[in-house]
Amino acid sequence: MLQHFLTLLDLDKAQLQQLLQRAVELKAMRAAGEDHPYFKSRTMGMIFDKSSTRTRVSFEAAMAQFGGHAIFLSPRDTQLGRGEPIEDTARVLSRMVDIIMIRTYAHSTLESFAANSKVPVINALTDLYHPCQLLADMQTFIEHRGPIKGRTIAWIGDGNNMCHSYINAARQFDFQLRIATPKGYEPDAEIMQAAGDLVSLCHDPKAAVEGAAMVSTDVWASMGQEEEQTKRRQAFADFQVTQDLMRLADKEALFMHCLPAHRGEEVAAEIIDGPQSVVWDQAENRLHSQKALIELLLKQKSA
Repeated sequence: MLQHFLTLLDLDKAQLQQLLQRAVELKAMRAAGEDHPYFKSRTMGMIFDKSSTRTRVSFEAAMAQFGGHAIFLSPRDTQLGRGEPIEDTARVLSRMVDIIMIRTYAHSTLESFAANSKVPVINALTDLYHPCQLLADMQTFIEHRGPIKGRTIAWIGDGNNMCHSYINAARQFDFQLRIATPKGYEPDAEIMQAAGDLVSLCHDPKAAVEGAAMVSTDVWASMGQEEEQTKRRQAFADFQVTQDLMRLADKEALFMHCLPAHRGEEVAAEIIDGPQSVVWDQAENRLHSQKALIELLLKQKSA
């Protein structure tokens, strides 16, 4: 059966643990200068409806380090920009490349593409989920603090695609997730309900952060929400991750942010640039965890 990676729930818990262990190994291999061209002549198609820095560079570098190749495709470069059905694009591209990643708006677009693809499809971000970022976040926590199982993690800010992926991560990695959002910006109720008592929701960031082993946040207005910037800045004013807020967390708590960050909005400069911040390791680990994911999916495709 063809394996896709549309959400964290598409892999089981054992697969995810093995993937993160492999990501650490691949990171060490690259640091040691050990070549690993496991996928010579393999090609990844990269479909971008949304712009990106980390996603494009990490996937493109991953394929290069594997000895393969990545093809960047934006709407202005393809027939998608002229209204070709996503299903038709999937049927054609998946006959030409070995694996495809998509960064798009509607999650339903990704699902339609995957349903018509002959090769593995990776979710590189949709309006509902950002699972590749969570692979990097989990790898980063493990590298700095060991197993995340049983720990308490705080999400501060918007109940967005990152928040939804943290909810799924709580299910898959068995940690407690406390979410603090302004009223009216809560995560999807069904996604939360599926996580049961692993996830709790409040509107007080102080309560969410109390004793947490890690605090994570995101921008207040994501791509496509720029027109809401003023309204959101007012709604989220009390949800900035500051030194005072971080003092309520565990004394060894880590700070994470998926980037890009707006210092002085969702996070104070002294936090993201301070000793508790691991955002640069987190950003780098997009490369290594995605390499482990690509390897997993291509090996399963060949099996």
